[in-house]
Amino acid sequence: MKTEQIVFTGKQIWETRSTHNLSLLAQLVLVFGNKDLLKEQQHFDHIRGLYPNADIVGCSTSGEICQEEIYNNSIVCTAIYFEKTTVRIACEQIGSMEDSFMIGERLVGKLQGDDLAHVLILSEGLNINGSELVKGLNSKLNQKVSITGGLAGDQAYFAETVIIHNQPGVKNIVLAIGFYSENMLVGYGSLGGWDSFGVDRLVTKSKANVLFELDGQPALALYKKYLGTHAANLPSSALLFPLSFLPNDSLTPIVRTILSVDETNGSMVFAGDIPEGHYVRLMKANFEKLIEGAFGAAEMAKTGFKDMEPDLAILISCVGRKLVMKQRVEEELENVREVMGASTVFTGFYSYGEICPVNPVEKRCELHNQTMTVTVFKEF
Repeated sequence: MKTEQIVFTGKQIWETRSTHNLSLLAQLVLVFGNKDLLKEQQHFDHIRGLYPNADIVGCSTSGEICQEEIYNNSIVCTAIYFEKTTVRIACEQIGSMEDSFMIGERLVGKLQGDDLAHVLILSEGLNINGSELVKGLNSKLNQKVSITGGLAGDQAYFAETVIIHNQPGVKNIVLAIGFYSENMLVGYGSLGGWDSFGVDRLVTKSKANVLFELDGQPALALYKKYLGTHAANLPSSALLFPLSFLPNDSLTPIVRTILSVDETNGSMVFAGDIPEGHYVRLMKANFEKLIEGAFGAAEMAKTGFKDMEPDLAILISCVGRKLVMKQRVEEELENVREVMGASTVFTGFYSYGEICPVNPVEKRCELHNQTMTVTVFKEF
């Protein structure tokens, strides 16, 4: 596997960060960037001109990752040449959020194959129920193939996200990228680093990913009491105070981020399901634990690599972590570098949700929020 990276800085300049002269060789180009830049035909045409034979896929972000640097309002392209791997792309259009499970089923149905080694998901970030999407994905693969990925971002605006699939960015698309190989090692890990506070609250009324009541009270009103002055900046301030709950079939709490609020009925829309009958707890940032979480996720991802350094690492971290860590956010990338070694190429983005199994020995994926998720690849 060989890679090269170029970055559009927003100054009408494309900068080369690493090159292996892959122009005619690259089969896949991962593109992460500002939503408005990704919608411009000229930028897509530039990338297509450089890599005429590649599938060009990607999404809008809340920050772009290139090596240990984080960019905003840029485009980061990572071109990949596989020597022993083939790639196929499946695409589905979202009609409504209620289609999320069916979309997951359809995507993996299009990718079935004996040598399917891994699936990477890049999804619309707002008009999707992420937990239903991953349920659909899991239903077809039966824990035989690992799945990771993330939901597209839009800084902290929550206005619009776009997906690139061999054309400029458009809304309401979900992509599944299948990697087919008997000579590829894949690893993955996902960890958070948030502290819980306050008392447990019972979910007394919800529908899928819409929460209406906690302990019989309007959920939004109760949540605002916890937020205090931060409530005036909803929904973006909710990134600093997510909720967690413990699924019935897991020992690991799942964190959920709020995507929007409805003042008329006092409800909150989350990136994934908040099931009735479960207890939830408010979370707040612990800076040192967030940094440690990135290190732990990287260690999980590298579990099966022994002393080998991965060829490529795709880092998908939540926008909430970026908002909390502010100017120190690159420290989480430096922690991942410490684990991976000097030669591994980093790309990725800050997201509205992360998709990954809960531990490195499982293949069944879950939707996470507020985590650093690391997926690593190496051909052998």
